[in-house]
Amino acid sequence: QVQLVESGGGLVQAGDSLRLSCAASGRTANIRAVGWFRQAPGKEREFLAAIRWNVGPTYYADSVKGRFTISRDNAKKTVDLQMNALKPDDTAVYSCGASLRLIYTGDHSYSGAYDYWGQGTQVAVSS
Repeated sequence: QVQLVESGGGLVQAGDSLRLSCAASGRTANIRAVGWFRQAPGKEREFLAAIRWNVGPTYYADSVKGRFTISRDNAKKTVDLQMNALKPDDTAVYSCGASLRLIYTGDHSYSGAYDYWGQGTQVAVSS
């Protein structure tokens, strides 16, 4: 079992930055990748970024490339999502997922590839 807890959400103004954190615990040695997704009211879950758990590349959705940066801290077992130049359209519940199965060449944007999820953290961006 893997437990994930997100933190760092809140209410900000357009143009501000936020840093979200996803803390993993439990059988973290089995994690292959961690991804960040978001879901706005009435919309489908949207992939944002993913990172290999130990070493390896990062993956980004085109919609956030250049504005969002994903990073990991292996010692703390956390994966952060730095979000800059936030817009009202970024308002959503942000969740992290951990995959025990994804290989390097797998589709990291596919939410079904993630086995564990956190409870989510709300981000609201006012104009």
